[in-house]
Amino acid sequence: MPCERKPMRYGHSEGQTDVCFDDTGNFIVTCGSDGDVRIWESLDDDDPKSISVGEKAYSCALKNGKLVTAAANNTVQMHTFPEGEPDGILTRFTTNATHVAYNSSGSRVAAGSSDFMVKVVEVSDSSQQKTLRGHNAPVLSVTFDPKDEFLASASCDGSVVVWKIEEQTQVISWPLLQKSNDVTNSKSLCRLAWQPRVAKLLAVPVETTVQLYQRDSWALVSTLSDDLGTQPINVVAWSPCGKFLATGSIGGLLTVWDVEGKLCVDRQKHEKGYTVCGLAWHPSGTQIAYTDTEGCLGLLDGLSSSSSSSTMAIKSTKPAPESYDDLFDDNDDDRPMDEGVSESGSPAKNLVALDDEDDDDLVPATGRARNRSAFLDDENSLDPGSLKLGLDKLGNYEDDAGSAIVLPAASAAPLHPVYEGPMPTPHQKAFQPGSTPAHLMHRFMMWNSVGIVRGYNDERDNAVDVEFHDTAIHHAMHLTNSLGHTLADLSHEAVLLACPSTDELASKLQCLHFSSWDTNKEWMVDLPKGEDVRAVCLGQGWAAAATSALMLRLFSIGGVQRELFSLPGPVVCMAGYGEQLLIVYHRGTGFDGDQALGVQLLLFGRNRQQVIQGEPLPISRRSHLSWLGFTAEGTPCFIDSEGVVRLLNRSLGNTWTPVCNTRDHCKGKSDHYWVVGVHENPQQLRCIPCKGSRYPPTLPRPAVAVLPFKLPLCQTTTEKGQMEEQYWRSVLLQNHFGFLSSSGYEIDEEAQSRAQKEQQELLMKMFALSCKLEREFRCVELAELMTQNVVTLAIRYASRSRRMALAQRLSELALEKANQLQGPEEEEEPLQYTRRNTGSQRQTQDEEVHEEEEEGQDEQMDEGDAAENRRQRLNPFAKGSPASPDKPSPKPVNKEGRVNPFKVSGGTGRSSAGGQPRATNVLDSMTSSSRKPTVLLGSSVSAGKLSKTPVLKPLAPRPKSKTQSTLLNMSASKAANKKPAEEREPAVDRLKPTEALPPASPADNVENTKPKTGFQLWLEENRKSILADNPDLEETDVIKEAMGRFRNLSAGDRLSWTERAKGDEGDLKKRKRAEESQGDDNGQNHSDENSAKKKKPLDTSAKLSAFAFSKN
Repeated sequence: MPCERKPMRYGHSEGQTDVCFDDTGNFIVTCGSDGDVRIWESLDDDDPKSISVGEKAYSCALKNGKLVTAAANNTVQMHTFPEGEPDGILTRFTTNATHVAYNSSGSRVAAGSSDFMVKVVEVSDSSQQKTLRGHNAPVLSVTFDPKDEFLASASCDGSVVVWKIEEQTQVISWPLLQKSNDVTNSKSLCRLAWQPRVAKLLAVPVETTVQLYQRDSWALVSTLSDDLGTQPINVVAWSPCGKFLATGSIGGLLTVWDVEGKLCVDRQKHEKGYTVCGLAWHPSGTQIAYTDTEGCLGLLDGLSSSSSSSTMAIKSTKPAPESYDDLFDDNDDDRPMDEGVSESGSPAKNLVALDDEDDDDLVPATGRARNRSAFLDDENSLDPGSLKLGLDKLGNYEDDAGSAIVLPAASAAPLHPVYEGPMPTPHQKAFQPGSTPAHLMHRFMMWNSVGIVRGYNDERDNAVDVEFHDTAIHHAMHLTNSLGHTLADLSHEAVLLACPSTDELASKLQCLHFSSWDTNKEWMVDLPKGEDVRAVCLGQGWAAAATSALMLRLFSIGGVQRELFSLPGPVVCMAGYGEQLLIVYHRGTGFDGDQALGVQLLLFGRNRQQVIQGEPLPISRRSHLSWLGFTAEGTPCFIDSEGVVRLLNRSLGNTWTPVCNTRDHCKGKSDHYWVVGVHENPQQLRCIPCKGSRYPPTLPRPAVAVLPFKLPLCQTTTEKGQMEEQYWRSVLLQNHFGFLSSSGYEIDEEAQSRAQKEQQELLMKMFALSCKLEREFRCVELAELMTQNVVTLAIRYASRSRRMALAQRLSELALEKANQLQGPEEEEEPLQYTRRNTGSQRQTQDEEVHEEEEEGQDEQMDEGDAAENRRQRLNPFAKGSPASPDKPSPKPVNKEGRVNPFKVSGGTGRSSAGGQPRATNVLDSMTSSSRKPTVLLGSSVSAGKLSKTPVLKPLAPRPKSKTQSTLLNMSASKAANKKPAEEREPAVDRLKPTEALPPASPADNVENTKPKTGFQLWLEENRKSILADNPDLEETDVIKEAMGRFRNLSAGDRLSWTERAKGDEGDLKKRKRAEESQGDDNGQNHSDENSAKKKKPLDTSAKLSAFAFSKN
């Protein structure tokens, strides 16, 4: 095959270059160390188009109008072709990418890098990446199997590896090359090439020869060598038809081989003897473009002008993917199938011609379609000798006539059913959370909140380094890894290591108990034969190991064997924290890329129990588990490969709630975050950013970043959505307080109260927003989540917003909350009323019965007044007390309309002096869920008992403001029009909002006899703030400071305080008149203070006003 060598053209500066053709063959594309990509219309093009891609360009590939380059900025870039417009970054590495290659369809790009990794990236979606790890040195070259099943790569570590792309695993590795530490120091670039179309042979340049390996069997079937070639071969390239192989050597020798006959059909010498580093065939097979290390471009033309020297001609008009049978079967008529129909062809006959091996030993792999005609063929179902096609030439893959002739003969084969449903997903392999892959020479064996365990396995050292974040726990340790430990865990007590079994040694579990008080700090356990450790973890006083025998073995921290039990499936990973053990395992086989994982959560405390019993672990679609552990507060959590962080919600039936998505914080699609810890207080995720990879390098030590939590609620861009997200996130991350306290741990009460305060503030903000939007029903829903005190603020806000219906509902809700808080305590102990009750509790009872008393008891009573009140107020629960020996029984409600709301029937209270049974009252029939004002009023009154039960804050006394006086005047009728107790309406009718306010009892109006000034009212409300600013002031100094601040108020503010004082003076006069009138009535009908208090209950508007304007 004599050809013409064209004169070379200068294209790039001195250094590494690469070359390729476009799909049509109209353009030649080159790249070089000057960082430019040049597009040549021909070798004679004096003005090629130039594209700058970076400082240097090491490799380029072109397919389907997409130009991919490996640049010196650690990226693989994409440009449009032939426009040359940037089309994004396909992937990133931590160091320079060394080689790129397309698959046969152009849907994927493989890239090798100096960071020892190979990545397979989808062109349409660069986030779909597969990383192949296993090389221990920079990658030299990569090449796709034309069937897109395998990928081959060569590395400076001297190995050539074949990978299974989908499983990301090594199929086979050959130690063929000379080792080096970098691509620039490598003896050869070792550009691998897979035979196109049929994909049966892999060409590997080894020294001065080319070795051909058989697909599937991976056996060496042929070696091509030339006596004239004295320099190592640098690059190889197949012709489009797959029959010829071109090679370029370091000395500049170009050779074209006929693979079938192992013949060198053409040799060309570089005109200056420079190293050939780039080689590409024209799609027609008529030309070969090549580049050298000096940046020059050359061309071999006319390869098809004389094909008589070869056993087969090259189709020059269009691509001719010939079958492997055509290369090695001299008799075309004897072959059973043409390659246009069968991809498998006649492998036995082909291999006989190459290596004279037995046919029975060369059965090809089954399980894939054997032809391109949409039918399956069993190899043993047809006799190759019985299918004589009688045609001389059926080698052309694109010959429709040949394919049509083969179909009737092949259709005689029995058809087999084809499964077209979802394909099963391979099981995720077991891993240790917080570790990097085991095949790395330098790796993290564990990174957690305690410290870091690093593993080193290279030619110089095989050791384990342990470093603690807090050196007070223990100093750093350097351990010799003679057993080859691959798993590790670290706690405040010990370091746990495990190694797999070998042919001679069993799998071992080694523990270094550095917190032990004795001198023997290390123990080791051998597992039974055939049982390997798959995962390990440490807890408080215990260690656990999950094995390949589906067993979980528990040990004490000192080495005592404890419980063991079987796992429902192969373990994926484990995590321990205190007394908790979290296990994730395969509960079945997933489909369509999903993993079917189960989770167990066990507690090893006093009450040993299984909290989560093998429930499914909810991970994202088409993802796998990437991290499992506990937060610093002890809540289980995990992260999947999609970056979603999920936290266990103990308050919702042990469900998993997503709290963060690390992908939202990644700048590039190939960037990831490697998690090292999760904290609930403060709410943050501690992780290491990894650019272009999933794992960080060990050196230099990576910096830890902090990511915030965010629940994936709807419409988080709106104010409402933001507050909802903050509230529920705070609620979720506060659950650990309850768990820790129930488990006997000390909790941070300050942090807990701070979180509760934050939640209530958010609820109040959402309440205000709902009020503005006139969503009153939503306001009530939010109020149900509030505490009793915050409901008080909500009532006040609703009243000032003139939403009286909403305020009424909220007041009923507040009373119900108080009733619910007191309900459980009432069941435990009888109602008692003693002198231990505070004055505020007595005030609360009176306030619920008499609105006017609330206004007269704003200031604290001194001891004398309190004693007088105690003498005047009789204990409503102690009927037989000496103070009231002849107290009459309460009248029935249907006669007098009044009952004793504090009276309790049954044997729980004290019996009366005369032994008379207690009368039935309204408290006996009330239920906690009722919202009737009468019942709730009585229930609230029962708050005055021995225990410190919270009382209704809104009913605490406060000075009346001007607004409050106005509301009272609007909602209540004049208090001067009163009726005697005997003439009042029944209890049900007296609850109408139009009734008048009841008068105050004269016994309760001991104080407030003098009207107050505006300054006095202002001082009462601002005294606390003054003392907060100046805590050391005396009383006289406080008054002086207050006078100064009051003078600084505006004239309008001072006037408003004066008007409020006048309003209080008018109210005082009304109370005096009411006292005189009431005193006459009481003298006629009753003899004790308890009867004097039987006045009309509060009407609805009055109660509402009291709630709305109370400052408590």
